[in-house]
Amino acid sequence: MKKAFQAFALASLMGSVPSLAASASAVSVASNGGSATSTATARGNAVSNAYSGAVNGGQAVANSHAVGRRRGAAISNSVAIADRGYARSDSVAEGVGRWGGSGVARSDSLAATVGGVAISRSDAYALGRFGGFAESDSTSTATSIGGIAVSDGSAVSDGLYGGRAVSVSDSLADTYGGVSHSQVRAISGATQYGSAYSDGIGVSVSGPRRTSRAIVRAEGRAYRMGRSRSRVSAVEIRR
Repeated sequence: MKKAFQAFALASLMGSVPSLAASASAVSVASNGGSATSTATARGNAVSNAYSGAVNGGQAVANSHAVGRRRGAAISNSVAIADRGYARSDSVAEGVGRWGGSGVARSDSLAATVGGVAISRSDAYALGRFGGFAESDSTSTATSIGGIAVSDGSAVSDGLYGGRAVSVSDSLADTYGGVSHSQVRAISGATQYGSAYSDGIGVSVSGPRRTSRAIVRAEGRAYRMGRSRSRVSAVEIRR
């Protein structure tokens, strides 16, 4: 749990990174009774941060949503850490690039708890049109000492009319008490001389009473002289 709180401290510092046209940050900490909720939203050339920490009582929820427009670079961070159970983190990033511009979406989500549960979801969507470049990168991590820990990550990108689309998605679910689940989707599409690349990695680790599961899907779609490639890896560990 010490590492989890170190990650929370580092994430808080990340909120100070400046963006070109928009920035948002929300931090909520509760102690001796628990429960903390934080929500952040940014639109423009985004960045958005939301961090929640609950100690001696548990439950922490964090939500972050970033939308990057005009050569958009959307970066969304959401971290939720609870000392005595539950902790949910949701992160969404959307980036759009046109006419040679780049649409970049990077989404990171972390949920960690001692006491059970911990759910994390990360979604990244990028669109590149008319020679634009679209890149979506999603990372989701859920870890729980006490059981259950679900992690869901998805990355979707589209390159239209000569655009290039790249999607990378990683998901990790780790629990010591049992159950764990990890799901990944990496989807990219290219139309009219475009190119599409997809990579997906899913890891699921479970402890004593076990269960564990890793579901990974990667798709690369190319139409009308387009090119595509996809790669996928799934790892299930039962300790």
